[in-house]
Amino acid sequence: MATFLLEIGTEELPADFVRLAQPQLEAIVARDLQEARLSWDSLRASGTPRRLAVTIAGLPERQQDLIEDRKGPPAQQAFRDGQPTPAALGFARRCGCAPEQLEIRETDKGPFVFARTTELGRSSEAVLAGCIPGWIRSLQGRRFMRWGDGDGRFSRPLRWLVALLDGAVVPVQLTDVDPPLASDRLSRGHRLHQGVVVIPSAGAYAAALEAADVQVDREARGRTIRRELEEAAKRAGAELDLPEALFDELVDLVESPRLIEGRIDADFLALPPEVLSTVMRSHQRYVPLRLSGASGDPLALVAEGVLMPRFLCICNGLAAASGTIQRGNERVLRARLADAAFFLAADRRQSSAGRVEALDRVTFAEGLGSLADRSRRLAWLADLLCRSLEIAEEVATAVRRAAPLCKHDLVSQMVGEFPELQGVMGAKYLLAEGETRAVALAVLEHYQPRGAGDALPGSEAGALLALAERLELLLSIFARGERPSGSSDPYALRRAGNGVLQILWDRDWSLDLVALVAEATAHWQGLLPALEIQPPALAADLLDFLRQRLASLLEEEGFGTDLVQAVAGEGVALERLLRDPADARARVELLRRLRAKERLPLVQAVVQRASRLAEHADLAADVLSPVGVVDPSLFGSPSEAAVLAVLERLALHAAAGGTARYEPLARLLGESGATLAAFFDGDESVMVMCDEPEVRRNRLRLLAVLRNQAAVLADFGRLGG
Repeated sequence: MATFLLEIGTEELPADFVRLAQPQLEAIVARDLQEARLSWDSLRASGTPRRLAVTIAGLPERQQDLIEDRKGPPAQQAFRDGQPTPAALGFARRCGCAPEQLEIRETDKGPFVFARTTELGRSSEAVLAGCIPGWIRSLQGRRFMRWGDGDGRFSRPLRWLVALLDGAVVPVQLTDVDPPLASDRLSRGHRLHQGVVVIPSAGAYAAALEAADVQVDREARGRTIRRELEEAAKRAGAELDLPEALFDELVDLVESPRLIEGRIDADFLALPPEVLSTVMRSHQRYVPLRLSGASGDPLALVAEGVLMPRFLCICNGLAAASGTIQRGNERVLRARLADAAFFLAADRRQSSAGRVEALDRVTFAEGLGSLADRSRRLAWLADLLCRSLEIAEEVATAVRRAAPLCKHDLVSQMVGEFPELQGVMGAKYLLAEGETRAVALAVLEHYQPRGAGDALPGSEAGALLALAERLELLLSIFARGERPSGSSDPYALRRAGNGVLQILWDRDWSLDLVALVAEATAHWQGLLPALEIQPPALAADLLDFLRQRLASLLEEEGFGTDLVQAVAGEGVALERLLRDPADARARVELLRRLRAKERLPLVQAVVQRASRLAEHADLAADVLSPVGVVDPSLFGSPSEAAVLAVLERLALHAAAGGTARYEPLARLLGESGATLAAFFDGDESVMVMCDEPEVRRNRLRLLAVLRNQAAVLADFGRLGG
């Protein structure tokens, strides 16, 4: 068994491409080897900023032979009087065998001629040589480029190519790049090392690069970085401020990770902690250190008491240059923080009210006015939400005060330089000017959640303002006639829709989105006459979009697809579903619990049998009680009276309000299986579709009421199992 190595050497690659290309490479190589009939023991991709590599262990010397039985013409056409006809001769020639090697076999369609062909396996070296160019061209990423006079595209220019099968070079030519590349065994070490690195064999790859200051294994490099950061934080008595995205980037920015500890001038601790952290993490890729046990107050105005005057840096330099690297990074950080201090001082010379006035001079989007216009629409929605949800007066007061102010920092110099701080700086400026903590916190939290996995607003006022912000965005962009399509969603409307539902679920708020959207679209028609809004059509579009987001979110959380479709699938009445999204979630959760306890099939059996016949009934879908629609005087069997008794008990729960009714409703449906079985199949069973019109109509109505009561839970016809 042999070991194969492919190394694609490049100029400095973007960190996210290094991370995302490795699983791509593994998948592409595994697929092609399987198709090429080459087995292997292990396959692993790795990479650094200057290379992508894949190592395959346990390769055989050759492909497996391919033996195929090929079907030819019918036997009666292939042979006449025992002699092969031209049809048989032609088939044999195409299969590369003699006519006498043909076999006649019986099939479902009669006797046919077959030929057994054998394609000898090629050497592994030949197969790999043919696959390598395709592997390189198949990798996908953002902003691929061409260079020189070549037509080949890649994330960065290719500079060398190593292809080894054990100790032998696998011959490969890349002719579509400039200059053309031929495979060999010559790699490159750390960028500060001169000369080339000779790879003696595929199995010696990692050791050869380790000697040249390159840790090629990404997972090992990550373990080294995390260990060194955690040990440094422990020595300092601090905690790492290290988001996972920053850690991933650090792993893919260096080939030979070395930890540098730097100092922050004490004067800069007068800046807000988020400013220091943003400058260090987002702009310099440093790791800030939080004081152990420091307050997690999101409205802290200064970093003193929150952050240590030190930072950690993972550099790619050589050990001998550590002192120089430290001083250089401290100097760069000092300049960046001085800029931030300047922006902060400039912003504080203007009041938040002055910035609100400046929003009139900034366009939000064509046809939608300025950012000030958007703030006014947002404030109207915030007031409507406060009334719709019956919010406590002190919370409503904070929301109504925060709504017109929440976008003021978008015209601040600090947010202009550091967009990541929008909302954060707005809150801190307001607090410094004497606004209440509740108002400032609502402004800070109204951007949450910023994406998948982000924290939801922690305060009630923040949650309300966040709801208003997302609903305003959806209403306004939909009013322009724009919708997300495929992967295109420039205004992040899907994220906004998700945020609306996540906040409602998190707060356990029952909000009638149907009524709210109807009132808002009518208001928007008056605000934006140039857009010629048709409120009913706009409301229908927006509600259907929210239904899609609701179903998608539930599936992403792990609820079964059929359970989600039974509650929120296409065709489910939006008026029921979105009058309370929290209600829809409660029903999906109940269905999942019933399935986990193996109780759902009992309910399904009862409902689905009744529903099939209930389709013939003349009863509206909203009738939940048998009183007045079922006539007991027409009963001809005790089983009918038993079903009526079940329906009367079910009606008490089906017609009740709130989510507490669903558990007893499901339990009673499951327990009624025996009653319904007796109605259909027992000694006292009845013929539902009997010849007497009034009796038939009465029995169908019994079943239709049962169907309607079950539909309060879900559309059971969409459930699997």
